[in-house]
This record gives sequence, C-alpha cells and structure tokens, in this order.
Amino acid sequence: MKTFKTILSLVFVGVLFVSCSNDDDSPEPVNEEELITTMTLTLTPQAGGADITLSVQDLDGDGPNPPIFAVAEALDANATYTGSITLLNETENPPENITLEVAEEDEEHQFFYIATGAITAVAYSDQDGNGNPVGLTFELITGAAGDATLQVTLRHEPKKPNDGTLADAGGETDIAQTFNVTVQ
Repeated sequence: MKTFKTILSLVFVGVLFVSCSNDDDSPEPVNEEELITTMTLTLTPQAGGADITLSVQDLDGDGPNPPIFAVAEALDANATYTGSITLLNETENPPENITLEVAEEDEEHQFFYIATGAITAVAYSDQDGNGNPVGLTFELITGAAGDATLQVTLRHEPKKPNDGTLADAGGETDIAQTFNVTVQ
C-alpha cells in the first residue's frame, strides 16, 4: 500500500509540474496592416514653380469601384523634382495619416519606384536607422518630353538591404499604383 501511495504521489506531482508550465511568455504583438485608401505624391520643382501632385484614391479597396487617379499637370522636361509621399486611410473620420506609421516603422517599410519613358531616374532621399532606403522622400528626374509611367509600391517587412528590386525585397505589398504622366 505504501508503494501505491508513493507512486500515486509521484504521478500527482508530475501532473502538477506539467500543468504549471511557464505561461508567462507574452506573445509578440501582431502588427496589422493599415488600410491605405489614398496615396499622394507631391513633386516640387527644384528650379522653382508650383508643386505638382499625383494622387490615387480607392475608398472601397478591392471593391467594384476603380481607383480615382488625379495628375495635377504635366512635368517639365529635363527637370529635377523633390518628392514626398502621403498615405491616408480616408475611411476614418478624420482621415488617419498612415505616413506617420510608415515613418515610425521605417526599418519595416520601403517604397519602390519604377519609372519608364520620359522619367529617367528616381532616387531615395531618406534612410531608416540602419542606413537603408525608405522612400518617403525622393528625387525624380525627367528627360526629354514624352509620356511616362511611375509605379509606386510600398512593401512591408522587405529584406533590407536589397538590390532595389521588388523581387529581391520580398515582403508584403501594402499599396501599389501606377501613374501615367506627361512630360513636356
């Protein structure tokens, strides 16, 4: 009987030990992607003149309504522009400025700019804390007059550093839009 009680006590202690495992580990917080309904690029000519804005608004996201694009006016040929980008969630009232979150989490975000036609180059003007590009500010250079496209993609948690391509960066796309632009 004494052996039975000893075995029963050991089983009870074993069960108690297993059931009292350390559950104090806090799970890592989930960083949910924000809804981005509006992207606005502001281009300031370095030679002087009025700002030019490129914007896209898609209030229903993947819904049936297409995005609404607005390009304020044509870009000047053979010019350099200082650019900045603003991201909003306009389903909130007042609209939520997602740009602030991207700036705060700059090591987890990167914009990619792919230009064709009369836009000859886009270069980053800002960096995260590790010296990698972010793309909230940039420099855009135009060439001879003609048509152009500017594809803007924001990646969440890309590989950094990367070779500057979407394929190498990986991560999740937060927003991607292509603007049709005229350079004259």
